[in-house]
Amino acid sequence: MKFGIDRLLADPALREPLEGRRVALVAHPASVTESLVHSLDALAGAGVNLTSAFGPQHGLKGDKQDNMVETADELDPALGIPVFSLYGQVRRPTSEMMATADVFLFDLQDLGCRIYTFVTTLLYLLQAASGTGKAVWVLDRPNPAGRPIEGTLLIPGQESFVGAGPMPMRHGLTLGEMGLWFIRQFNLDVDYRVVTMEGWQPSGSPGFGWPDDRVWINPSPNAANLNMARAYAGTVMLEGTTLSEGRGTTRPLEVLFGAPDLPAGAVHAQMQRLAPEWLAGCAIRECWFEPTFHKHQGTLCNALMIHAEGQFYRHEAFRPWRLQALAFKAIRQLRPDYPIWRDFPYEYEFDRLAIDVINGGPALREWVDDPAAEPGDFDALATRDEAAWREEIAPILLYT
Repeated sequence: MKFGIDRLLADPALREPLEGRRVALVAHPASVTESLVHSLDALAGAGVNLTSAFGPQHGLKGDKQDNMVETADELDPALGIPVFSLYGQVRRPTSEMMATADVFLFDLQDLGCRIYTFVTTLLYLLQAASGTGKAVWVLDRPNPAGRPIEGTLLIPGQESFVGAGPMPMRHGLTLGEMGLWFIRQFNLDVDYRVVTMEGWQPSGSPGFGWPDDRVWINPSPNAANLNMARAYAGTVMLEGTTLSEGRGTTRPLEVLFGAPDLPAGAVHAQMQRLAPEWLAGCAIRECWFEPTFHKHQGTLCNALMIHAEGQFYRHEAFRPWRLQALAFKAIRQLRPDYPIWRDFPYEYEFDRLAIDVINGGPALREWVDDPAAEPGDFDALATRDEAAWREEIAPILLYT
């Protein structure tokens, strides 16, 4: 199969509309061709007139570890063009940045999750281009989580840099498709096109969204492998808690939690008693780790590891958002007074609890904290929203 960047490079007819125009590239470390050449270098080598580049959160080089760690603007030493940071002094492209190009090529590898900020960066770019005559092209890449949809819709008024609009946590779209939804949802006037992939099979085994003939390159420092990409729509919620998500270890965001003062085995047993069907599609393994940085640094933590991979993975059955919610609920039932929720600024939101920012509203937290709330109550709320989203996006799907 071919990703959007590979088709653009291979087909002169696709590149023809770029002739005589100034071109910018939005990229990160995973923005590479099938032969692992970075898109910036490959486009320059193909004669595209690159006049600027942009880096999202974690930077064009992908060197910034954590949230709210900003990247400065710089000059590309080889091409001599400005590299603007969209996670520094600004997160929305300024008019001065937009003035550097006529066409903006967007070539970011996504994880298929609302909270992954590359989704919002695409919206901000489309909004900056709207009504200006500037063109935005998405060079499409796979959604490694595939087509499954999961989660409640973000509530209007709860928008943030990790919540671009009323979509569920696991949205099931490629970024090319997401751009189509943004243009319709926000009534944008943009010269927009998608350089589609060729041969992508979002439900095909064994990758179920990620082609087995392409190597995995971290799109952000803690997105280390396909297992993480599949689990992320659930495990990312740990960022809004006092529980470790595994940062400071070699397998971040692949655990349901890690903590020095919680018995992982007992939590797992309680999850099985509460809603065993929510544990389907993967294997859960008790483990231990000692983070070298971040939460519980230097302290031995008991944890539950997710294995949504190999013989344990069942694509349609795996529901990481429910799985993570269930872990929170089990902890709350075993330890009613345990301080799960972390109160700190999260992605420049200072007035809301981080877990509510992450989940697009308070519904998950309220369900966890309500002793009378049952798994069926939460499931009914999510199932309704998932059905609505599935119907809404049906007309914009580019791949079957």
